[in-house]
Amino acid sequence: MINQRIQTAIATALVVALVGTATACSGGDKPRATTDGQNPAAANEGGTVGGTPRRGGTLTILSNQDFSHLDPARNWTMPNMDFGIRLLYRTLTTFKAAPGKEGTEVVPDLATDLGTPSNGGRTWTFTLKEGVRYEDGSPVRAQDVKYNVERSFSPDLTGGPDYAARYLADTDGYQGPLTGEHLGSVKTPDDRTIVFELNRPVAEFSSTATLPTFAPVPKSKEAGARYDNRPFSSGPYRIESYEREKKLVLVRNKHWDPATDDVRKAYPDRFVMLMGLKGSQIDDRLIAGKGGDASAVQWSDLQPGSAAKVLPRAEVRERLVAESGGCTEMLQLNTSRPPFDDQRVREAMHHAVDKEAVVTAGGGPALVDVATAYLPPALTGGRQPDTLKIAPEGDQEKAKQLLKAAGKDGVKASLTVSTGDKGRAEAIQQALGRAGVRVEINTVDPAAYYDTVGDTRNAPDMVLAGWCPDYPSGSTFLPFVFDGRYIKEKGNSGNYSQFRDKATKRRIDEINAMTDPKAAERAWRELDAEILAKAPAVPVTLKRKPLLVGPNVAGAFGHPVWAGQLDYATIGLKDPAKSGN
Repeated sequence: MINQRIQTAIATALVVALVGTATACSGGDKPRATTDGQNPAAANEGGTVGGTPRRGGTLTILSNQDFSHLDPARNWTMPNMDFGIRLLYRTLTTFKAAPGKEGTEVVPDLATDLGTPSNGGRTWTFTLKEGVRYEDGSPVRAQDVKYNVERSFSPDLTGGPDYAARYLADTDGYQGPLTGEHLGSVKTPDDRTIVFELNRPVAEFSSTATLPTFAPVPKSKEAGARYDNRPFSSGPYRIESYEREKKLVLVRNKHWDPATDDVRKAYPDRFVMLMGLKGSQIDDRLIAGKGGDASAVQWSDLQPGSAAKVLPRAEVRERLVAESGGCTEMLQLNTSRPPFDDQRVREAMHHAVDKEAVVTAGGGPALVDVATAYLPPALTGGRQPDTLKIAPEGDQEKAKQLLKAAGKDGVKASLTVSTGDKGRAEAIQQALGRAGVRVEINTVDPAAYYDTVGDTRNAPDMVLAGWCPDYPSGSTFLPFVFDGRYIKEKGNSGNYSQFRDKATKRRIDEINAMTDPKAAERAWRELDAEILAKAPAVPVTLKRKPLLVGPNVAGAFGHPVWAGQLDYATIGLKDPAKSGN
């Protein structure tokens, strides 16, 4: 007999299946996500599905989209970083390949250790391992890591992590190595030593070095924007073929030496990613798990309407990986122009959004919960604070009153979302409509989404976008979403609200200067509440990342750092012979 919590979660999933992605009406007692360990979607949380893989075979990835970027200088979305770092290129340090809290441990990768700080934490020195080679057999050199760090400054290579621009000394006006100029704050005294001179002490720089910015790219392989199509491999696999929006095939890099790599197991002989499939088609194929699909996994989340096909069926549910994403999804409001340059209008949006309706449209309480702050629970002691005390279903009448007081009756606004988020956008549209705000929804292909909303010259009024900490620290969240000093005209990331607030910038600098990590984390939480009151964005939901794997897949778990995406370092097949390749 299933308990009431599970019955509630399944019942909500069934409702979603019946109504598709349309939102339910607000009001009434709505079920909330389960948090007592009885959530049927969380049965495999913190564990591994399928046992230990065997070497060989082909693992197929079924996807509804192409990659945004694979170039390590431009790769800054969680699933893409996981894929690139685990399969194609190595970084100075990386995260342990393990589910749960163990996966947040930083370990050496290209480097022999986690780096040596000096000069009060303003200088960091890393020594590269011997024997690490590219796909052509040539050695990985410290100069190659320096070159990719420099590439991250290029205005033609947008979208990637900008930690180098924030942390390195003497970078003002630097435009990358394509102009022939190089950074003096990154030194390579020999082929195996790289030294970073920072503009302030950064105690967490070992974690910063896990990002793809700190992967090697040889200068001789530079191809500008075309490098996205063919990153030169320093990892266990190389690209055999890549047809954009259709198919990517990876085969083994025969020069990858497992003796130099304690993280990646490289079980499959090949990875084949099939793109452009419909989300519901992918779900149905993996639910059935027949033929070649028995050796397949899905790239993007299980569709909300498919939850009812999975959660009630134990034989399918046991193949569901649904780790907490560790990210906060927000409705970011463009503060650079009317109507959201008025804080009173932004405050009205806090009351106008029906978060419970968005939960229902996103798959129900088994997969989605309401967000009440910006920082995700992992950065706030396991539970988000609720400083605004607004009901989850919102208060559209209160929103109307705030808009009227601001003299802003009849507000119109555009909302841009990824194609797969249209159902949740419609839930927001309906709730804002009840508050008197007319919303026009525009959808964008997932592969082009962040490039599109990152163009500040043509930015919409509202964006539905999540932010995930790059490692477990508040310093990787609030500064990237709300520090107006790093807004870019093209390739803008994180601060889609274009929030420029002097007090926020000043406090970010003060917290970054703190030497006590615990005091800093408390300060980030306090700043979270301060920014929330200024309302540049509405925290909407916290999501799990539901991913089905085929019955022949082994070693599958959602990595806690990369938003619950499958860790491709250790995934493989139970019986490689059954993969058909």
